[in-house]
Amino acid sequence: QVQLAESGGGLVQAGGSLRLSCAASGRTSSRYYMAWFRQAPGKEREFAAGISWSGGSTYYADSVKGRFTISRDNVKNTAYLQMNSLKPEDTAVYYCAADVIHTGWDYRGMDYWGKGTLVTVSS
Repeated sequence: QVQLAESGGGLVQAGGSLRLSCAASGRTSSRYYMAWFRQAPGKEREFAAGISWSGGSTYYADSVKGRFTISRDNVKNTAYLQMNSLKPEDTAVYYCAADVIHTGWDYRGMDYWGKGTLVTVSS
């Protein structure tokens, strides 16, 4: 089992930046992909960014490409999401997820989830 805990959410003005963190605990010796998903009110959870075990490969949704950067520190068992040039439409609960056997970025295929952290971007 892997436990994930997000932090770093909050209220920011449009154009501002936030950095989210996701600390993993438990069976952290397993090699797993990590990702950030987000869910706005009334909308389905959507993929935002993902990263391979080594950190050598990163993946982004078109809506965040060029503004968000995902990274990880395997010594600290922590993943990060640096969010720049934030827009009101980025407002959502952001969830960290881990994927032991990576088959894609469908949220229904992820193995472990954090409880989420709220990001609110004001206009």
